[in-house]
Order: sequence, then structure tokens, then C-alpha cells
Amino acid sequence: MKKIALICLSLLLIATTNAQSVKTGIEALRNNSFDILKGRNVGLITNPTGVDHNLISTVDILYNAPEVQLKALYGPEHGVRGDYAAGDLVEFFTDPKTGLPVYSLYGKNKKPNPEMLKGIDVLVYDIQDIGSRSYTYISTLGLAMEAAAENNIKMVILDRPNPLGGLKMEGVVTEPGFISFVSQFEIPYVHGLTVGELALFLNNEGHLNNKVKCDLTVIQMEGWKRAMNFVDTNLPWVPSSPHIPHANSSFFYPVSGILGELYVYSIGVGYTLPFQLFAAEHFDADSLANNLNNLHLPGVIFRPVHFKPYYSVSKGTMVHGVQVHFTDYGKAPLSLLQFYVLQEAHKLWPAHNVFELCDPSRLLMFDKVCGSDKVRKNFTKRWLVSDIEQMWYKDIDAFKKTAEKYFLYK
Repeated sequence: MKKIALICLSLLLIATTNAQSVKTGIEALRNNSFDILKGRNVGLITNPTGVDHNLISTVDILYNAPEVQLKALYGPEHGVRGDYAAGDLVEFFTDPKTGLPVYSLYGKNKKPNPEMLKGIDVLVYDIQDIGSRSYTYISTLGLAMEAAAENNIKMVILDRPNPLGGLKMEGVVTEPGFISFVSQFEIPYVHGLTVGELALFLNNEGHLNNKVKCDLTVIQMEGWKRAMNFVDTNLPWVPSSPHIPHANSSFFYPVSGILGELYVYSIGVGYTLPFQLFAAEHFDADSLANNLNNLHLPGVIFRPVHFKPYYSVSKGTMVHGVQVHFTDYGKAPLSLLQFYVLQEAHKLWPAHNVFELCDPSRLLMFDKVCGSDKVRKNFTKRWLVSDIEQMWYKDIDAFKKTAEKYFLYK
């Protein structure tokens, strides 16, 4: 009997451990019988990440919900069904499963126009973000909010976790002159907000174009805490784009994504470890790993690696470098790691200036993703992270003080 009792207790503990700890906005909406959408003509901005914990699409949930009239779908970069590559223009089509029109928000129009919104009473947004400013889904969010305000349409955000957690905030706030679709708003590079919190911040702090303000409701998650990263939520991860295949891929995106804009070093995009690698033909992997590990950076260690990318930078060529491993994710300075790599690579191979090796047009993209050209210009005077560290974090205290007013979760 004791043996049976122990087995039952073990099974109970396993079940409890694997139980759903966070309910997303779509699940909270469903639990409230879709009350805010009843009798309304609904437009839905979503992509494959818009699912419940059983991986049922928000498209199907709303389409089959009684008293909800889902009338149109809107697709961001990569499309509603995730069938477009990064940067590919998304075309208008009819969704074969529902027969609904699917309007592109990553093509001729990045912002819904009045014709696309004709007959819509409520615009619903349900997309899993990854917590970094340059990921374009939050740019789509802001432009949709502007369109909702300009067309007297209600905006509803179905909230989802920030996979980086709600504690990390890093990077300069985007400066005037560097606003673009990869840095649409004056927020840090790692912003620490859920999309619902970000929407409230943008709406109430005058960050939308012409300071318009939409009729906004955020359907909050249940059970999410700021200290949680995505792995802690026990939610399934659906790739948010082809190079963010796993939940922890979002942890690495800010580690190398800015440097990746230069298309000189391989950052693992085109290989099996997107955003986790820094490699080039001229690197000596052991030397670079030793230099970086001797810095004793908090929360990370570096492993020497050798690989041939299958596509993208250095396709088919053996490159050498390092893989980033987290030892304590909470302590790791995510977005500065790429600058430490640049610092040590320049010490070892000063003749290989990455900013001279890149196509000149990529410098502007690098600066846009950084949010300023001052970072690059100050860094390259001596190639020392210490010369930009204060600048990198100078806006964080003020941003956090303002952003805290819109925190929905503790």
C-alpha cells in the first residue's frame, strides 16, 4: 500500500509541476464568454503564435465563438499563417480554412487603412512578442492602435508573456531621427513590458503618431509574474518567426541581433543555433573564447565552436567563433554581449574592422536598431564597452519610472 501511495504522490507531483501556470489573454477572454466582443464585428491581427495552451488558433476560437462576428484577419511580418520569410512582403489572400479576407500589414500598407477596416467595430491583437524593440510585431501593434483611433474602432489586446521576463530593461531609448519600423517607438531595446503594458504606455504617454489615443482594453493574463521568463510559464512555444524556433531563442535575439544587422559575422542565423553564435573565417575560436571568458561577465560563458552555415552569412564556409551559454540568465547583460565580442575581436584582429567590412548601407540599419548612431561612434573610438556602458543604460531609470504606471503584473 505504501508503494502505491508513493507512486500516486509522485504522479500528483508531476501533474502539478506540469500544470498550466499562466493563462493568456485569449484564455481569459474565453473564460469570460467573450463578453467584450459579443455582437461586434471583429478584425483580428494575429499569426501562428496566437494560440491557447492546447495550440488551438485564436482565429478558430473567435471564428467559432457564439455571438462573435469575426469578419477579417490581418497579418504582420511572416503572415497570419507564418508562411512568409523575414522581410518578404505579405500579400492579400482569402484564408482557406475560414473564408475570411486576410489583409497584409507587411506590404504596401503597414498600417490598416479605412478600406481594410470597413465594417469593423473592434480590432483584436493577439501575437506573442519576444521583448526586443527591433522585432517588428510591436511596430505593427502601434500602427494598428493609430488606425483604431483614427477610425473610431475599439482596440483589444489579448495579453501574452514577455518571454524575457518583466525585469530586464536595456539599451538607449530611440532618439529622434532613428525612428523606423525596427525602432518605431521611444523605448529601450529590451523594454521589459508585455504587449498589453506596452500598448497602455504608448496610448497614454503620447507615443502614437500625432499623439492620437485609441479606445483600448487589455485582457490580462492570469498567473504571470514579472520574474518569469517564458520557460517558467509552462505555456507551449510556437515559433514567432523562422529564426525564433524555441522559447530560449528569444533570450539570444538581443545578444547578437544588433551586430547581425551588419551581415559580416555569422550569428548562427543560417545554422542550427540562431542568435547564439559569433563566428567568422578569420577568428581563432579558442583565443576568442579565452578572451571573453577572462572578462568574467556575469551570467554567461563562451564555448569555442566551428561550423559551416547552411545559408546567409558565410554560407558553406567553415567559420570559427563562440557559442554563448547562460549560467545565470537573470544576471546576464544581454544586449551588451555583442559589444564585448566586438571589443575582444578587435583586440585580437584589429585589421578586421567589422564596420568597414560591411556594406555601407548596413551602418544605418545598425544605428536604427541601436536607436542612435552615438553608440557606434563612441564605441569605435577605442573599441571598449566601458565607453558606451553608461550611455547604454542612461535612459533606463526614467523609462522604468514612467513604465511602472502601466504595469499590470507584479
